[in-house]
Amino acid sequence: MGSRPLINFVEKLGIHLPGDGVGYNDGGYNGGRRQVQLGLDVPLLLLTITLIIYGLVMVYSASWDFAYRATGDPMFTFKRQLIWLVLGTISAVVLALFNYRFWKHLVIVAMLITIAALLVVLVIGDTRLGASRGLVGGSIQPSELAKLVMILYLAVWLDNRRDQLKAVSFGLLPLGTILGFVGGLIFLQPDLSAVMTIFILGGMMFFLAGGELKQILFIILIGLGIVYLIYVLPIFPTGRERINDFINGFKNLLQSSDHVKRSLEAFAKGGWFGVGIGKSTTKMTGLPFPHTDSIFAVVGEETGVVGAAALVLLYVGMVWRSLTVSKNAPDRLGKLLAGGLAFWLATEATINMAVMVGLMPFAGNALPFISAGGSSLLMMMSAVGIITNIARQSVEKREEERSFNAVVDLRGRDRRRRVSRSVRPSGSVNRR
Repeated sequence: MGSRPLINFVEKLGIHLPGDGVGYNDGGYNGGRRQVQLGLDVPLLLLTITLIIYGLVMVYSASWDFAYRATGDPMFTFKRQLIWLVLGTISAVVLALFNYRFWKHLVIVAMLITIAALLVVLVIGDTRLGASRGLVGGSIQPSELAKLVMILYLAVWLDNRRDQLKAVSFGLLPLGTILGFVGGLIFLQPDLSAVMTIFILGGMMFFLAGGELKQILFIILIGLGIVYLIYVLPIFPTGRERINDFINGFKNLLQSSDHVKRSLEAFAKGGWFGVGIGKSTTKMTGLPFPHTDSIFAVVGEETGVVGAAALVLLYVGMVWRSLTVSKNAPDRLGKLLAGGLAFWLATEATINMAVMVGLMPFAGNALPFISAGGSSLLMMMSAVGIITNIARQSVEKREEERSFNAVVDLRGRDRRRRVSRSVRPSGSVNRR
């Protein structure tokens, strides 16, 4: 009795505690006791844990030499990754309990905070390699937050405008304005890979919401137009250089950028089964950013084609489970959220791995759960928490429907439409 007011207060905040379903035992009420029903998607949880362990092993293996030369402590990068993992785990647990429908009331605030963070980066951000993308020594990158918040915002926005998407003035133009404004702030850092990711996610979300094919094709044409402008205009010279390196490398691998050539060298050394964990030599002889952007090349060298393929299958499993949650979501908002987060994971992983084998122009997308980096890991763990909450809500909805159907079935077996009423004593019945 004493805990009920606290539970009511927590639920008003949108946090749905486990064990909120009424328990039944053999068709009867279970003495008012509540069954603890976590409603977790077990395959999704196991896949996430496996990716985290895989990532921790590879982060230490890829970073110990760099960390030792930079700080004198070979465990420095690994320890930082552990700290971010703890923060990410806390975020995932909180969001797994936080009713995702409550984002309808918070998404505007979240977007304003994100825009403010992107502006702060432009003013006082840490400048590295000609770009200002991070705060606190580069540990916090608001562009990663922008990706997650953009999915939340678009899911709520598209859900509220489900009947207006076919109208250009209510669908495509506002969507382009939202993407253009946030993407423009990220472009000024500059971070072209994050901008392209934002636009890809916007198109995917619009497709999931039921947007017309011609409008989606228009978004794709706009994206291609932006790429063309980046190539022909001298605004972003490294963008043209990356595209030229990709085109030349696609024609002849020997003309690829040094980054791609060192990456392919790592895969060639790894062969089918790899040289063994910790035994990569390419990471110490010129492979750029071995523990962040290029960690997939280290995976290929140390675990071979088999280990790299296993990592790809883990990502496929994560996307599959997330899309399954999207399919079974109790409402349209849940479907859009889970689907958008699934496409985000797929986009980030695909771009990073494709770049490392020369199938795309170089981009700075992190490899989800694997690359060293606090912002990426924290946001991906948060995404898993949101998907988990949608899965929990789906389970609880099915349990409610099952309980309702059970009651209807009991009444049907009794061949009555209603629950039978008490029968009066025979002596009180009026006789004719």
